[in-house]
Amino acid sequence: MNGMPSTRFQKGQSGNLKGRPKKRRPDISAFDIIFDKTLKVTQNGIEREFSVDEALQLPTYQAALKGSRMAIRTVLKMIEKREAAILKLAPPEFKPVTLEIEHDSNNANDAMMLLGIAELDEPPHGGGPATRPMRLATWASQMAISRPGRRMLTDKDIEDIKRQTINPARLRWPRKRRG
Repeated sequence: MNGMPSTRFQKGQSGNLKGRPKKRRPDISAFDIIFDKTLKVTQNGIEREFSVDEALQLPTYQAALKGSRMAIRTVLKMIEKREAAILKLAPPEFKPVTLEIEHDSNNANDAMMLLGIAELDEPPHGGGPATRPMRLATWASQMAISRPGRRMLTDKDIEDIKRQTINPARLRWPRKRRG
């Protein structure tokens, strides 16, 4: 044994000098290979090329055209799948944003503006849109001051009513209501 070379592998050296064998088959299924093939089909004297997938679907389409309910359902499912795949590939459709003003009937100010009882006046000097005062329509103020059973109006009440009415000059003041 001394003079004979050892048949064992040396420590730290692989026994397979060529390394791990390469994969013999790619990760493609047999169906993928078959569906990639094309077939030449003669229809009505015209030669056409079909993929295997199209050739397999052709009898289903023909049966659907003849009225087979099962074939019709199958074709409709194929159409739905195709449209879903197309939607996934298509970029999303750009839709412009529209701004809609919606009045909330739970808000008394919005309700009065919607019914034409009040409207927003111009903002005071230096104030923004949020500071716009609301003014009542002349007819609405007239109805409020003409209601029977109301208390006497003070000079301050009259000033406030005039300030918050759209056209205060047209108001007719009740004679007995002024204090």
